[in-house]
Amino acid sequence: MIIPLHIPIREQFTDTELATFCLSNPDLRVERDEFGQLFINMSPTHLLTSSNNSELNGEFVIWNRRTKAGKVIDSNGGFFLADKSMRAPDVAWIHKEHWNQLSTAEKKSFPYLAPDFVLELESDTDNLEDLKQKMVKWISNGVRLGWLVSMSEQQTYIFRPNLVPETKPFAEKLVGEDVLIDFEVVLIDILEME
Repeated sequence: MIIPLHIPIREQFTDTELATFCLSNPDLRVERDEFGQLFINMSPTHLLTSSNNSELNGEFVIWNRRTKAGKVIDSNGGFFLADKSMRAPDVAWIHKEHWNQLSTAEKKSFPYLAPDFVLELESDTDNLEDLKQKMVKWISNGVRLGWLVSMSEQQTYIFRPNLVPETKPFAEKLVGEDVLIDFEVVLIDILEME
């Protein structure tokens, strides 16, 4: 399938231009690093990755419905971060206090906000070391807790500010600590391995 791209002539996009570009090209998944380089993904993920991502999102949605603690954001939601990047994690969660501080216009675009929690799910085409660096960037920009779910290693890397990442195998319980209060999941129970 051929998808036309609507790209303004610019060496680097301003935040407004990037938001306009993304809204003009809804079939693309676009991220920008802190140096202004764009990363564009047009390919849909294969069914196994998509299913696993849905299972993960579902766990957070069910927990959040019960607790009414904030908002769960799927992989289509982008965030402008303090380092000038614009990133879109596979799952994000924003505490209700932070959500309520956003204007309607911010909710309809990419807010200048680091989510309280992010999750990145490794797919077949991902480079694990690149994902680890991406998680470091999330944390350095204000994310309070991050999980990198490594399908190739069947373990989760847990990122927190000012701490060395910890790992847990899929068979062990992950808990939301003081960010996702009362959230817990055992990934081997919900993810399908290859």
